[in-house]
Amino acid sequence: MPKPTAPASAAANTQPRPRIASEELLRGNSALEIEHAGQRYLLRVTRENKLILTK
Repeated sequence: MPKPTAPASAAANTQPRPRIASEELLRGNSALEIEHAGQRYLLRVTRENKLILTK
């Protein structure tokens, strides 16, 4: 019986994802706007130093 092959999307996930430090994105600010597919999102740092992404 032949072995099932992994889907193409699974093969694409074998390479490491790009990584960027949040400090590099925020550049000393506590929030920034991200535009994606015509929508605006807000990425902000909470008082507990966690990241929140909202629409």
